[in-house]
Amino acid sequence: MISVSEAGRLGGIITSDAKKISSKANGALGGRPVNAVLNDDGTVKGCNTIYRPKGRAGEYAPLSLNLYRGCGHACAYCYVPLVTEQKRSEFNKGATVRSNILNMIERDAKKYHALGIKEQVMLSFTSDPYSPEHHIETREALKILAKYGMGFCTLTKGGTRALRDLDLFRKDRDAFATTMTSLDESFQKKWEPGAASPDDRIAALKEFHNAGIFTWVSLEPTLNAESSLAIVDATHEFVDLYKVGKVNHVKINHGIDWEDYTHKMIDKLNTLGKAHYIKQDLQMYLPEGYRNEMRPKQHH
Repeated sequence: MISVSEAGRLGGIITSDAKKISSKANGALGGRPVNAVLNDDGTVKGCNTIYRPKGRAGEYAPLSLNLYRGCGHACAYCYVPLVTEQKRSEFNKGATVRSNILNMIERDAKKYHALGIKEQVMLSFTSDPYSPEHHIETREALKILAKYGMGFCTLTKGGTRALRDLDLFRKDRDAFATTMTSLDESFQKKWEPGAASPDDRIAALKEFHNAGIFTWVSLEPTLNAESSLAIVDATHEFVDLYKVGKVNHVKINHGIDWEDYTHKMIDKLNTLGKAHYIKQDLQMYLPEGYRNEMRPKQHH
């Protein structure tokens, strides 16, 4: 472990004066001094609410937090009930707010601030920040992250529900993202019965884009290759970045030619001049030496 004074370059800030960082973290913001320690693996000691995701999740974001348990979008392909050991029927009943979550977010944010870590925090992996049942807490969480100088990104299938928080997004720090599987609402409702329609998600992307906020689309899962390619055609004028993956955890779409899909997708994205990241599951199909930055910049 290293202390604040040994943290060096973190989140774009260079410092060697622990007292200077600590006083900055606590002076203007008030409160008691923060004891923040950076572990050797890049995690922050005692921070379990704002955390560094690993594995496939780590491809999406350097930091994340989860406000809710359960989700009313009821996506048939969702892997989260397996991870949280919930019955799918229970998980799909809807989101519930995690106990004391806003206080826990603020506790962790103070420590990241004391260490000068300002990376984007993604909301979220185990639920949706704009679920049908709860999203008031999402706004409060974004306020806390901004208060302590951290960037944020919301990844949602909630569509225009997110517009209530548009005023909190900063052009040079934050991002708005949505997952899309199809432009066909009847197909989408089969897989994501409680989520916003494709048109509603597109409307949200346009609003955030028009407000100058960085936007990106997750093309994961890919349920149908042609559907995902069509999404790029329909959205590229107001989407800054695409992240492309397969489908995991559910046994479907074995008929997709993943190599052909990968080649068609990167050809389309390069022709349109769109930033993109091809996730690990498809990287075996990339041309040798293909530039594929895992975490491209997600703000203007």
